[in-house]
Parts: sequence; structure tokens; C-alpha cells
Amino acid sequence: MIDPRRLRILRAVADHRTVTAAAAALYLTPSAVSQQLSALEQETGHALLIRGGKGVRLTPAGEILLSHTHAVLAQLERAEAELAAYAGGASGEVSVVAFATGIAEVVAPAIGLLAADHPGIRVRVRDAEGDESLPLVLDGAADLAVAVEYRGAPGVDDPRLSRVPLHAEPFDAVLPAGHPLADRDHVELAALAISDWISPYPGNPCHDMVVRACERVGFQPRVVHTSDDFRAIVALVSAGAGVALVPRSALRGMELRSAVVRPVSGPAATRRVFAAVRRGAERHPLLSPVLDALGKAAADLVVG
Repeated sequence: MIDPRRLRILRAVADHRTVTAAAAALYLTPSAVSQQLSALEQETGHALLIRGGKGVRLTPAGEILLSHTHAVLAQLERAEAELAAYAGGASGEVSVVAFATGIAEVVAPAIGLLAADHPGIRVRVRDAEGDESLPLVLDGAADLAVAVEYRGAPGVDDPRLSRVPLHAEPFDAVLPAGHPLADRDHVELAALAISDWISPYPGNPCHDMVVRACERVGFQPRVVHTSDDFRAIVALVSAGAGVALVPRSALRGMELRSAVVRPVSGPAATRRVFAAVRRGAERHPLLSPVLDALGKAAADLVVG
């Protein structure tokens, strides 16, 4: 009989590519993870991992078991959801991870809606970028993530996650007031190819969106300054240090000083925001109202 707790460990190792990283994500020691994997190999009668100098990868037998692992863990999530519904009442805590603007724009309003409609649900919020939040949900460290699309993000058909689209918003060009294009109503992204750029750090999903938008019109942005704080980015633009693309909602209420904001004509970066839970958990009586509240908050959001 295969122990489903060991299947969770197998998936964590497959996701993180090393025993050490998987152990950290699961709050276990590396030796405990190795012992559980060895026990799983004994249970199945197959070698499941190939260990190398740079980490581990699954054997063909391990890949087969992983494909079933997604279905098994999703079914266990459904069982827990049905048992919670049978017990009656939506009362308890939901941990939500989201990026800063997502917290301000949709998570906080959703908490207000829940307070009125589901006072028994308590939401605990943690600030995390989109590329950090989804692994936290998969590892069981959070119940729900509000994240953005980025290169390498789990797709809509990923068997590990159930996703709910929330909203999409464009990135606007932010230019120094003295920039040659500052007097235009719209800015062609390709016209900024020779400018210095200010961008979030590599690894931040917004950095990836900016780079991909520039690549689509034929150039690599020359990034000379980096910050994950959009207020700092706009301050640097105001100082004449370069140009930037910033999500429209992040600019709302911001003091621009010596910078101007212009819509981008033609292909541009778009931030697509979604909520995600572990597949099978979307009908849980605690999570379903939170997902509904996030959807309502997103529907009321003005991003234009």
C-alpha cells in the first residue's frame, strides 16, 4: 500500500529538483525526506529518483507515479472539502499569499466582503511575489495564492492547481518629463529601444513581462537600474535615469513629480492576475467563499 504522505514528498522533490529544497519547503530535514523516498521506492518496488551532482530527477517509473500522484492528491483535497462541508458551517482560517498590488486591489476588498457575508472565515495574508506564491500553495504552506502569469508559471491545465482568472491590466510607459516622446498621446514601445531602462529584478514576474514585451517588438531593454518597488522605479524615472513600464494599478495615486505616464500603442505588456488553490480544494467550504469574494472584488476593479 502506497502512503499518500510520501506522494506529497515525491511531488515536492519533483517541483524543487533537490532533496534539500523540498525538505525546506515541507519543513522536514533532508534525511527525513530521503528516508520517506526510500520507503516509497520499497512500497512501489521501483527506483523513482536518479541522484546527480546538481540535484535529482525522476526515473520513468517515478514519472508514472507522479502522474498518478497529482490525481490522488487532488482527490484527497476533494474528500477533505466534502467532509468539511458535511461538518457544516464555513468557519476557520484561510492563508492567502499575494503580491503587494494584488493585496491592495483585490485581497483587501475581498476581506471586506467576507466580513459581511462570511464572518466565520478569517483570512491571513502574506506578501509574496507571484513566482513565490504558487510554490507555497503547492507545498501546503498556504491555502490560496493571488498570482500573475509569468514565463514558466503553471498553466491552466496544470494537474496540481485549480485557477480562477481575476483581471488583466496593461503596463503603461513612464517617461521623464523631458524625454523626446513625453509629448505624445501614446508611445510605441519600439521607439524606446535606445533608452536606458528601469525594471524590477530578474525573477520578478513583472521583469519577465517587460522583457518579453520588448522582445516582441524586436529589442532587448538596456536595464541600468533595478528595484522591485514601483515607487522607487517612478522616482528614478522622475530623476531622468531611464524609462519604465509599470502596471497601471501600481500607478494609481502615485506622485509622478517630473515623470509622465503614456499608454503603449501596439503590443504591450499585460499583467494577468489569477487566484489558485490546490486542485480539488476549490469546493472547500472555506476556500470557495474566498474565491468568490476575490472574483467580486476583481469585477469591481477599474484598471482602465
